[in-house]
Amino acid sequence: MAPRNPNSEKILDFVVNKGNGIKGLVDTGIETVPDLYILPIEERLLPNNILPYDSIPVIDVSNWDDPKVKESICDAAGKWGFFQIINHGVPLHVLDAVKEAAYRFFGLPYEERNKYWAGNSPTDTVTLKTSFVPQAEAVLEWKDYLSFRCSPRDLESFPLWPPVCRRFADVMGDTTVDYRKYRLKKNLELQNSTHIYNCLMTVYRDEVVEYMESAKSVIRKLLEVLLEGLKVKQIDKAREYTLMASPIVNLMYYPHCPNPDFTAGVRPHSDISTLTVLLQDDNGGLYVRATENDSWIHVLPINGALVINIGDILQIMSNDRYKSIEHRVVANRSKDRVSVPIFVNPGPDAVFGPLPEVLESGEQPLYKEVVFSDYFKYFFSKKHDGKRSMDFARI
Repeated sequence: MAPRNPNSEKILDFVVNKGNGIKGLVDTGIETVPDLYILPIEERLLPNNILPYDSIPVIDVSNWDDPKVKESICDAAGKWGFFQIINHGVPLHVLDAVKEAAYRFFGLPYEERNKYWAGNSPTDTVTLKTSFVPQAEAVLEWKDYLSFRCSPRDLESFPLWPPVCRRFADVMGDTTVDYRKYRLKKNLELQNSTHIYNCLMTVYRDEVVEYMESAKSVIRKLLEVLLEGLKVKQIDKAREYTLMASPIVNLMYYPHCPNPDFTAGVRPHSDISTLTVLLQDDNGGLYVRATENDSWIHVLPINGALVINIGDILQIMSNDRYKSIEHRVVANRSKDRVSVPIFVNPGPDAVFGPLPEVLESGEQPLYKEVVFSDYFKYFFSKKHDGKRSMDFARI
């Protein structure tokens, strides 16, 4: 990576080393995009590369057992790699609450946000970061994000999560009050994380955890349908660990940008997850690579819908039957944007490769078996670079 100019080094120090993030930079009142965030012309999303009349499938999943619904999901996973689902069962108030939690957190003063900056956070289960991998990026991405690890064991750290993402709930009337006036009860010291979660949720309404818990059944049903399409009859405990043991929930924040055409909220990439469940706000900005040429499709927000995309893990397990598709985010000139993805990940030491059921007819594997933690570390060792991460597993 070429040396940065002195002004870019100064901005990098302010944004990354001092933990202000892009939010802090925008709050200074900048009127132009700094060089550190300007993409080369060939990497920008140009208007003539956007397909104005195309869209990804929207699937009504109110009846998961309907063969047509199952067929639609598997077809979308194979052709598009992306689709939206409606009537999925996650309550609208849960979706609205977690988006509001994102806006509340990023509306905090620097001193409060900085408590959770990487290296400052009281727990490694919640971390505030900026861009993607700033140390490996010549051009930074126009985003900050608060990342939560949400496996059952990680929930033991719940009391250390940002207070602004929690509301105290009066269990008799569900009245919102200041939770900081209350102390955790001694029974929250139980070692069993399931009991800890159950106890906490009787006292607190945590928007992040409630969103994750509400989405669990949707995630399970999606994986059952998609694996049934690969001739897998049952998701047992071992396979469950390989598919969905280590979910991560991010509160993504893209502040308004003086000239969003010059920069990237997120550069083109595919997700390394099994699958990703994304909640958008109503500002839009997500673009998915089309099936032809160098074209992109804007994923228009639908109130109450969840955007589903296939991750690298499921493309590998399906031996390319399902597609992990590149996508990118463009910031907004006048509005701040938030989104809340759930990255459904394998357990860290899970080993994955093409499924035996996929190869049983004699089909040759396109990928070798890989340990997820190794794939994860490789992905986060470099900038977003399309689908090149899959070369790590390719034979």
